[in-house]
Amino acid sequence: MSVPLPEGRLGALSLEQKVRLLTGADFWSLHPEPAAGLRRLVVSDGPAGVRGEVWDERDTSANVPSPSSLAATWDEDRVKAVGGLLAAEARRKGVDVLLAPTVNLHRSPYGGRHFECFSEDPLLTARIGVAYVRGLQEAGVGATAKHFVANDSETERMTLDAQVDERTLRELYLAPFEALVREAGVWAVMAAYNKVNGTTMTESPLLRDVLKEEWGFDGVVMSDWFATRSTEQAGAGGLDLVMPGPLGPWGDALVTAVREGKVAEAAVDDKVLRILRLAARTGALDAAPGTDRTPPAYGADEIAAELRAAAAAGTVLARNDGVLPLTPSGVGRIAVLGPNARTARTLGGGSATVFPPYTVSPLDGIRAAVEADTEVTHAVGVVPHTRTPIAAAPWMEVAEIRYLDADGELLGVERRRAGAFNWIMGGHPDGVTLDGVAALEVSFLLRATDPGTYLVGSSGLGRHRLLVAGEEVYDVDLVLPPGADMVVGMLTPPQHTHPVELAAGESVAVTLVHQVGTGRNQDGGDVGTNVQINIEPPHGTDEQEIARAVALAAEADVAVVVVGTNEEVESEGFDRTGLALPGRQDELVRRVAAVNPRTVVVVNSGAPVLLPWADEVAAVLLAWFPGQEFGNALADVLFGLTEPGGRLPTTWPLAEGGHEATQPVDGVLRYDEGLAVGHRGGAAARYPFGHGLSYATWEFTSAELCGRPRSDEVDIDVHLTNTGGRPGREVVQVYASRAMGSVTRPVRWLAGFAAVEAAPGEHVTARVTVRRRAFEHWDTEAGGWALEPGEFQLEIGSSSTALPLGLSVSFPSVH
Repeated sequence: MSVPLPEGRLGALSLEQKVRLLTGADFWSLHPEPAAGLRRLVVSDGPAGVRGEVWDERDTSANVPSPSSLAATWDEDRVKAVGGLLAAEARRKGVDVLLAPTVNLHRSPYGGRHFECFSEDPLLTARIGVAYVRGLQEAGVGATAKHFVANDSETERMTLDAQVDERTLRELYLAPFEALVREAGVWAVMAAYNKVNGTTMTESPLLRDVLKEEWGFDGVVMSDWFATRSTEQAGAGGLDLVMPGPLGPWGDALVTAVREGKVAEAAVDDKVLRILRLAARTGALDAAPGTDRTPPAYGADEIAAELRAAAAAGTVLARNDGVLPLTPSGVGRIAVLGPNARTARTLGGGSATVFPPYTVSPLDGIRAAVEADTEVTHAVGVVPHTRTPIAAAPWMEVAEIRYLDADGELLGVERRRAGAFNWIMGGHPDGVTLDGVAALEVSFLLRATDPGTYLVGSSGLGRHRLLVAGEEVYDVDLVLPPGADMVVGMLTPPQHTHPVELAAGESVAVTLVHQVGTGRNQDGGDVGTNVQINIEPPHGTDEQEIARAVALAAEADVAVVVVGTNEEVESEGFDRTGLALPGRQDELVRRVAAVNPRTVVVVNSGAPVLLPWADEVAAVLLAWFPGQEFGNALADVLFGLTEPGGRLPTTWPLAEGGHEATQPVDGVLRYDEGLAVGHRGGAAARYPFGHGLSYATWEFTSAELCGRPRSDEVDIDVHLTNTGGRPGREVVQVYASRAMGSVTRPVRWLAGFAAVEAAPGEHVTARVTVRRRAFEHWDTEAGGWALEPGEFQLEIGSSSTALPLGLSVSFPSVH
């Protein structure tokens, strides 16, 4: 959206006032400037929900399906609608700019932040990302394309040097950002932590030469948090905003650099104008025309319905021998098993974390969906986590936090219904901060539901003392291991526990004392105050729990096993070292399937995992991190109330090994695979890119070009028939290849797609538009896009390996 800026705003500001605007006011906001008519402008994470300025249970957020789930819908209209919901959430929380979407690629299945990105494919990432941005910005909330660029893994992410050849950079990693700029007009871009080809991204010439000058980006380039490393290099370059504030390398140092002629004041002026333009677009600048676009508010029922439908639409039916959909009246007993059945994972770890108002577990969703006379049984099967979980009901209902000064005087008291507490720069409900606080006392009653040994303890950094029934049971100093990411210190910090024996119904008073200011990272820097209370109730050994699950499965008409990852293996801040499900989950699945041939496995992970038992079970559903309506959406799919609408946005590998590395060597991460990422490399897969079954069946009958190719695109009509017995949706996918040519290319690549719906027996036509760019390559010698003359082959079908139809196409030359 083009917004005219009233004349005189920039001229009314001194150099010091202008420079002040270029560093954040705090963790989540920009400085107001009355002389420019600028109010405080607020930004917020993240892709799976709008967190706002408060990061705890007192200010809940709608938890939408994570980006890999949204991309699995292959449905731009649905993703745009989710963007509109997020815009309404943003305005409800006073947020102007959402720090999303993440349009880095699934370069490697080992990437720790896989769940936060859309796809391994640049075209699918671009189209889903454009829809997400349009949903936000058409409602007046800014979107932020991040992390620019080649921030595709977590190991040494602050410092690694991604070595990427120019063609690969252009055709894969820059391509989604280009689409968000050119097609969606994204209002903000976030520069990444890492280096690319030797230059840290907050100083990279790509920001100015490519993003701003070549693509015409007129918005704000902000740093990732704490990513700005210099005054003069970054100040003279394409970075516009240092986050967070108020500290950073600009401020007075940048004023001095301008006065000494080391940074041109015109560069500062351009940055300020971009911030004012962003403010005008979001309504943070007074008298800016055309910015009054407050999105309609969503009621709780509307949010639930939207998120339930989106989660079902992203669920991929990877295997089905006919057991699904289930008939509610035909199932007398269902065993719902597995570690993620009662405590599901609805979102990934790290900056994308939000606190939803509720989550519906698979167990609860299935119980709500079945008929009254259907028995639903449950067993956890295995306990795959090694960390002691954050305390929750019924073992801890309420915690009281007492704030004490250095003399032990009481400064304040809070009562909280949560076990995780953090105090980072930003807002706090009721105005509670740690100013003047020397110690925190967190007290609660530990209530036993079953007899046995309860592990109770704490997580955080610094000195922790734990008292049980008034007696000190430990006094420890918790520190991060060397090399740990700062996000680890915030969300999965070191912990210490103590065993407590309790009888059923017994309660005991527990108090944690934390000395504020003693928490430091491995370099001695302050990482804020984050405290967790941890409780692990008693449970059997894995062997005992598996045996119980197998016994329930043997007595059931259907066994639904919900397996998945946890925050220990899949999160921001680190990459995975293996693709297997944690713990003995694979064994659980195999032993359940051995006693019940109608075993349905639901995989609750944000990224691919190995499924060595896939051919031994009746059905496999890939659910991703599907948001707060997980259980209801799953029940809708299991019982056939809705289609499992998902198609894979990334390849699910068959085995370990042969995948792109995420571990830098001597600080350098080489993208030696070039263009051969995911399905483009043709590697063997358990489930290939684009795969996903329907409850209908489809026959692809024919395809033809719609007239001659135009200079910029070609239309293809694909004819198919629903040969099944119920309505369904199919995603028609078109892949390009060029076996005989002088330009090195991938085996094949996604060129276009479109979805159709049809009733049983209905013949339908999908029109797929393929753009010229799908056939072009980046000519490094000419420094531009080029089209190799001659024919390209098009293969058409339902996935990257199921391609029954074919065509040839050639484009006219463009002079």
